[in-house]
Amino acid sequence: MLSILIVNWNTRDLLRACLASISRYPPSEPYEVVVVDNASADSSAEMVRREFPSVRLIASDKNLGYAAGNNLAFSEANGDFLLALNPDTEFVDASLDIALGVLRSLPDIGCLGVKQVGVGGEVQRSVRGFPTLLGIVGNVTGVDRFFPRGALGSYRLRSFDYDIEQPAPQPMGTFLMFREEALRSVGDPKKPFDEEFPIFFNEVDLLYRLHAAGWRCLYTPRARILHHGGESTKQVRKSMIWESHRSLVRYLRKHRQAKASALALPFVAALVYLAAVVRARGYDRGFKA
Repeated sequence: MLSILIVNWNTRDLLRACLASISRYPPSEPYEVVVVDNASADSSAEMVRREFPSVRLIASDKNLGYAAGNNLAFSEANGDFLLALNPDTEFVDASLDIALGVLRSLPDIGCLGVKQVGVGGEVQRSVRGFPTLLGIVGNVTGVDRFFPRGALGSYRLRSFDYDIEQPAPQPMGTFLMFREEALRSVGDPKKPFDEEFPIFFNEVDLLYRLHAAGWRCLYTPRARILHHGGESTKQVRKSMIWESHRSLVRYLRKHRQAKASALALPFVAALVYLAAVVRARGYDRGFKA
């Protein structure tokens, strides 16, 4: 069984299109859809109740954040395969079935990502490497453009070929199809996300833990989604820029692997925060749950 799990905040019309596309192109095996609405002010929950009565709706009375919202959705799931899906996506063909078939056929794969296509038909760069101190320095300074295949280019993965099925360290959390067995091997499959990462890097943290436990993650271009892109976070862009950079520093602190990394971390953290100032054009406290 496949559980499709969606966390929504103020993207009613996109959520409607997403749910309609699942109904239009459903998987051929039993499935369920669970929507957690994070106290949206745009009548998202009412729309789901009215137009999609078969969807299991959990309407929170407060904004839980992405990680806690996903944990709530996962706690309600019954599938042996679980798809964390953003509401600003749509299916345009039988990609749900294709993705499920790929994951079922490869028992050593713990998670699957698919090709993401923008509204203009462009293939989105949706796969990155796990953050490392050198990789982040290369990305923030732009040096990775000159050394895309070395340690300095290990985060952005500018040379990743999106037309080839291949291992992928961390596909973006827009579409992540997990094997329940893999989630169980790294913790509670009903609460897989670390809520210390409320909005960003929670999926990166989870994928890294799966990687450390020996599970591979795969990217396939055989399945695809239409992705409108960041429609929830655009509503509070400045705060989200700061929260994303702060979460990156949290991730580096949690997963630093050597004494040298610990010594270099304050320098890299300062560089990351400087990048946040530049991108946000000023300071902001960021997301507060």
